[in-house]
Amino acid sequence: MTHLGGAETTLFWVGAPLAVLGALGLLFARKAVHAAMGMALTMIILGVFYIAQQAEFLGVIQIFVYSGAVMMLFLFVIMLIGVDSSDSLVETIRGQRVAGLLLSLALMAMLLAQVAHARFPTAVGLQQVNADPGNVSGIANLIFGPYVWPFEVTSALLITAAIGAMILAHRERLSAKPSQADWSRERIKSGENVAGLPVPGVYARSNSVDTPALLPDGSISELSVSRVLRARKQIADSRAELEHSQELEAESGDMTSQEVGDRQ
Repeated sequence: MTHLGGAETTLFWVGAPLAVLGALGLLFARKAVHAAMGMALTMIILGVFYIAQQAEFLGVIQIFVYSGAVMMLFLFVIMLIGVDSSDSLVETIRGQRVAGLLLSLALMAMLLAQVAHARFPTAVGLQQVNADPGNVSGIANLIFGPYVWPFEVTSALLITAAIGAMILAHRERLSAKPSQADWSRERIKSGENVAGLPVPGVYARSNSVDTPALLPDGSISELSVSRVLRARKQIADSRAELEHSQELEAESGDMTSQEVGDRQ
């Protein structure tokens, strides 16, 4: 930033660390939503810096387009598709971590070399442009005046890219959509969970969703409890329930034997 005054200096030293923290959150956040919010924070602070440097048009575009439209699109896609919690716990780029670190260091060295040799001359004519016709009006006159043809070509390329993405993502279904009966037949043919998964609370003394079901052999069925509870380790201990049920079976068996002996 050039010609820093007291307020601009304070704004820079307050906003710059927040922008860096947002960028670090984008890189190291395990959840996709948190990474997107970190990127939005960085974009908003960059827009504030543009406005502080009397570039109102760039600042507003930075906030509305990047932080508003693009980031909301990212969040909408994330919430629509969904991200499995187990995916956040699995390292998917373990083999690429060293290569990514080396490339990051090389890019940082290149940027530092460019910044070290950069010169920041005094802006010429900025006050005249901001005064008449104004920053936003001057850029609008240039975009829709001498540069209207590149502007329209860029718009056409963006529309073509959006339509191409829709066509590539579209899948033509050559067969009929499976019905519930078709899914049932496939499940029966596979022989897995023909009667459905066991419900929580089986052989439990309370109707609790965190109590795993007990299979006929006495083992615990992990599939009967929500994976969210399994990830949070909020599953009740079914061993006590198992021991209690075994004691009841033993007592009922002894009572049955005693009744048979009395009848004889």
